[in-house]
Amino acid sequence: MNNFLFLAAAAPKTESDSMVMEMVHKFEGVGVNASSLLAQFIVFLTLAFLLKKFAFDPILAVMDERRRKIAESLENAEKIKKELVEAEATRREIISKANAEATALIEEAKKSADLVGSKRIAEATAQAESVLLRADEAARRDREKLMSDLKKEVAGMVVRTTAKVVGRVITAEDEARLRQEAAGSLS
Repeated sequence: MNNFLFLAAAAPKTESDSMVMEMVHKFEGVGVNASSLLAQFIVFLTLAFLLKKFAFDPILAVMDERRRKIAESLENAEKIKKELVEAEATRREIISKANAEATALIEEAKKSADLVGSKRIAEATAQAESVLLRADEAARRDREKLMSDLKKEVAGMVVRTTAKVVGRVITAEDEARLRQEAAGSLS
């Protein structure tokens, strides 16, 4: 403080100087040291400048960068949600188309199976009818053959029995007549 007073005393006396001196005396009257206050003010301004430059500006830059990254992340999240909704819609559409195609294929397969089944049934029916016709024809032939064999056997028995009953030898003419009579009575 004394230094400040020496400077003030050595300086030319002007009206502004006297005002400064008057303020210094007022500060000293309330217990404030003017030179210390000025030094503290300069240290404060220097500290404020250094903190702003080396602390607050980098912290604010980091916070701005973080805010920007968060905003980008939120935008990306919204894009991903939209893409997910679109992908889900596409998936549902694909599944719907696949189900429709599968249903159409199943219906076509059923129709084809019905058609093939109908053809197979028709073929099987035709084969069964053919087999039945052949079986009927074979049965008819067998019956005719059996009837023919039976007629011959019965006629032979009639001829033998008649020959034994009559007691004489039957001629070929008599045998033919007896066979014809026996065959006529069997029909």
